Amino acid sequence: MTQTHQGGCHCGALRYSFTASLDDVAHCHCSICRRTTGGTLVTWATIPRTAFAWLQGSPACYHSSPGNHRYFCAQCGAQLIFETDRTPETLDVTVSSLDHPESAPPSRHIWVNSRLPWLHMDDGLPEEQEEQL
Repeated sequence: MTQTHQGGCHCGALRYSFTASLDDVAHCHCSICRRTTGGTLVTWATIPRTAFAWLQGSPACYHSSPGNHRYFCAQCGAQLIFETDRTPETLDVTVSSLDHPESAPPSRHIWVNSRLPWLHMDDGLPEEQEEQL
């Protein structure tokens, strides 16, 4: 079901909104997500690019690899958005930056070929060695 969602960074400098369903949510285990966030994994919700709008502030951008852009707060460092040239019609929002992250349960694991060997997930979700677009 399509709903309006809002979120933002830790310090409140950046706020965003989007109207979309949260039906493509994945735990990403890639090493780039780990290193850019400091987390063991990152949970992303994929939404249509046209559904997203910044409400407050202007994010900083880091080009983490060719064709990939990560938008974050320059004040507190919170990573909020990931865009890739591979799928120009969508973008990914960090579920943890949503005002109500509980509304976006994950449906799969991606890039499990990069998962840390000591991280054991027993949630029964499907696993993709890379990401199948």
